[in-house]
Amino acid sequence: MTVFEATRGWADAQDAADPLRAFRDEFHIPPHHGRETLYFCGNSLGLQPKGVRAAVEAELADWSELAVEAHFRGRSPWMHYHEYVRDAMAEVVGARPHEVVAMNTLGVNLHLMMVSFYRPTAERHAILMEAGAFPTDRYALESQVRFHGFDPATDLIEIQPDGPGGTLSMAAISQAIAAHGHRVALVVLPGVQYRTGQVFDLAAIVRLARAHGCLVGFDLAHAVGNLPLALHDSGADFAVWCTYKYLNAGPGAVAGCFVHERHATADVPRFAGWWGHDKSTRFQMGPQFVPTPGADGWQLSNPPILALAPLRASLDVFTRAGMPNLVAKSRRLTAYLDWLIRSRLDDTLDIVTPNDPLQRGAQLSVRVRAGRDAGRALFGHLEQQGIVGDWREPDVIRLSPTPLYNRFADCLGAVEAIEAWRGTQA
Repeated sequence: MTVFEATRGWADAQDAADPLRAFRDEFHIPPHHGRETLYFCGNSLGLQPKGVRAAVEAELADWSELAVEAHFRGRSPWMHYHEYVRDAMAEVVGARPHEVVAMNTLGVNLHLMMVSFYRPTAERHAILMEAGAFPTDRYALESQVRFHGFDPATDLIEIQPDGPGGTLSMAAISQAIAAHGHRVALVVLPGVQYRTGQVFDLAAIVRLARAHGCLVGFDLAHAVGNLPLALHDSGADFAVWCTYKYLNAGPGAVAGCFVHERHATADVPRFAGWWGHDKSTRFQMGPQFVPTPGADGWQLSNPPILALAPLRASLDVFTRAGMPNLVAKSRRLTAYLDWLIRSRLDDTLDIVTPNDPLQRGAQLSVRVRAGRDAGRALFGHLEQQGIVGDWREPDVIRLSPTPLYNRFADCLGAVEAIEAWRGTQA
C-alpha cells in the first residue's frame, strides 16, 4: 500500500520517478500569468498534443499540392484515412479492429445505433437508462421513444440513484432490469456517470440485461482513454463515445462507435450511406446498398480528414504510452488527490465519487460542504489561481488528474489552493 505525503518534496520525487513523465512535454499546457495552469479538465476537453499541428498541416499540404489526387497519392491517402485510427482505437477500448469506427459525433452515433438496436415491439418497447443522465442521452432516448409512437412517461424507465452522493448501485440496476426486463427493448447506460464520476461494470450489466432478452448499448464519453475497457468481451451490442475528452482529439472532434462482431454481417436495419457500402464495390455507384462488414458498415459519408488528423496524432501518444501504464498511473494520481482531500480538506469538501478504485477513473467529483454558493465561490477562486476544473449543476466541482500530463505536484498544488481559500472563509 502506497504511503502518501502531503509535501512538495514527496510529490516532486514521485513525478521525477514517473516512467510516463516525458509525455507531459508532448502537450501544450495553457499559461496563466507567466506559469502553467494546473489543468484538471481532461474529462471535458483534453489538452492539445504537440503533434497535432504537424498532422493537420501535412493534410493541408497534400490538399494544396495534390488536391483531389491526395485521396490516392497523398502522404496518407485519404481514401483509407479512417482506417489509420482503427487499430489504436480498438486497443484503447478493448475491441477487435473491425468492431470500431471513427465517425460523426457522439449524439449522431447514438441515434444511428438506436436505429439498428432499438427495435420496439408492442410487448417490448421500453428503454432503461439512469436518472440524471447526460442531456445528450436523455434527449436522444426520449426522442427515439416518441419517434416510434410510444410515451416516454411510461416507456423511458429511469433508474434512481440509491447510493451516497447520488451514486447508483449494481443492486438497483439489477432490480430495475428484473422488474422491467420483460418490456425493455434496450438498456443504455454510461461507462462513467458524468456528474458523480462513478464507474459501471459493463460486463455485469450486459449479463443482467441478456438474461431478460434486452439489447445493451453504452455511452463511454467519460470512459474511453480513462478506464481499462474490454468492449468485445463485455458482450455489449454497441457503444458510442466522443474523442475530445481523454483522447485529446480537439473540440467537437470525430467520435467513435463500437458494434459487436456478432452483428458484423447481420441483416440489421440501419440508416445507410455511401461510405458504409462495401468498399470493394463502392465506386461502381450501384443502387443496391451492400454494407461493409463490421462497424464500417454504419458510416454515412466519407471521413473528415482535417478532423481525423488530431485524433490520429493523439492515439499515437496512447499507443506509445500504453493503456495499462496509463491506468496504473491514473489510479495512483487519483488516489493521491483523494487522500489529500480526505486528510486535509474533509471539513470543507465531500467527495461524491466512490472511494473504491474499481468504481472510479481519473475524475473526482466534490461538493463544498457549506453549500452551492460556497461551491461557486471556490470554483471562481480556483479559476483565478489558474487551476482548471469544471462545474456541473447543481453543486459539483469535477477535478480529473489525467495521467498523460498531470503530476502529483499538480494535485498538491490544487489542494493547497483550496486550503488557502478555506482560510479566507472564517
